Amino acid sequence: MAFALRKKKPARVMTVSAAERLTPNMVRVTLTADFIGSLSAGIEGAHCKLFLPEPGQSEASFRAQLDDGPRPTVRTYTIRYIRPALSEMDIDFVDHGDAGPASAWARRAVPGQFCGFAGPGPVKLSSFFADYYVVAADMSALPVAAATLEAMPRDAKGIAVFEVTCADDRQPIDAPPGIEQHWIVHAEPHHASDRAVEMIRNLPAFQGKVQTCIAGESSVIKALRAEIMQNRAVPKANAYISGYWKIGLVEDEHQQAKRSEAAA
Repeated sequence: MAFALRKKKPARVMTVSAAERLTPNMVRVTLTADFIGSLSAGIEGAHCKLFLPEPGQSEASFRAQLDDGPRPTVRTYTIRYIRPALSEMDIDFVDHGDAGPASAWARRAVPGQFCGFAGPGPVKLSSFFADYYVVAADMSALPVAAATLEAMPRDAKGIAVFEVTCADDRQPIDAPPGIEQHWIVHAEPHHASDRAVEMIRNLPAFQGKVQTCIAGESSVIKALRAEIMQNRAVPKANAYISGYWKIGLVEDEHQQAKRSEAAA
């Protein structure tokens, strides 16, 4: 019996159409590609993988690398906004200087530059049914937290705690009026902070159903997971709580650490 060879999926490459400094430590890059027009509206907050070209690499060389390997540098990001009718999406990058490959790429992004795309993954909160919402994020998770808040019903009630590097990193978020927003300035993000944890620990006892969208540095997330799921008994199915990074580790090392912990 003859078998047809499976065709490779074509490389999914996006082109930069605009870039702006959103706040002192956040850069927004707008990307365009025909395939974005086939993605669903309302997937803000879903994660995706971005494949990054080497400095000076041509688009032809990058496309060949996506098809044939070796795999380019890849990082995980959140879709902040998507406009399928315009075949556009926005990705927000924390500016870490040139130390990180994604930060270095975003800092220099200008129209005509390019990157690869895989995804998207699922939206973190696909339905909203809670009496009270708890949202917490550092700058790495600000896009998913903001997208979640903006998707909530307008009568939602709860609290959102954001930790940013400086006061000017605060962003306008179209959250429901009943979500109480708190912005904490933590100027040394590579030193652990417990201020968001303490603020949530000091909340009154939860009443009714609770949903969470909590993400950020792993040590903070570990403490918040214990508070939300153990001390306050929020069901796992209602609690999105995820470590996006860990002090002292790059993404590949952090992902390996998470897999090892899950297997233990």
